Amino acid sequence: MRMRRTGTVAPKEGKWGVAHIYSSKNNTIITVTDISGAETIAVASGGMIVKNDREEGGPYAAMQAAFKASEKSKERGVVGVIVRVRAPGGHGSKTPGVGAQAAIRALARSGLRISKIEDVTPIPTDTTKRPGGKRGRRV
Repeated sequence: MRMRRTGTVAPKEGKWGVAHIYSSKNNTIITVTDISGAETIAVASGGMIVKNDREEGGPYAAMQAAFKASEKSKERGVVGVIVRVRAPGGHGSKTPGVGAQAAIRALARSGLRISKIEDVTPIPTDTTKRPGGKRGRRV
């Protein structure tokens, strides 16, 4: 099934997956699944790469984790991914950590084709109670 559009390259034959990148300020977790999301193909995180806890959320750890996840997924026949970036969300930070951009770049550099990048950060639509109690967080 080859589709040609003007100005774009025809997609390669092979399996496609979804790269879920969860990036907080403390860690970056990359999970590659099949298109339906039911079967996990590869998992890697910043904590699996570096020894110090403070470096888990950094761009270097995220980049190395992305390379590790892409190698595992390429061994299983994945040629391209849809990237879904997620931040902590809820009442927490709605912006992804510094590792998200580094992980996306590393996936692209590793030879996986990226069809689209989307943000799937959970945003509360109702007014749920914030943590901290009646008087707030006391410092």
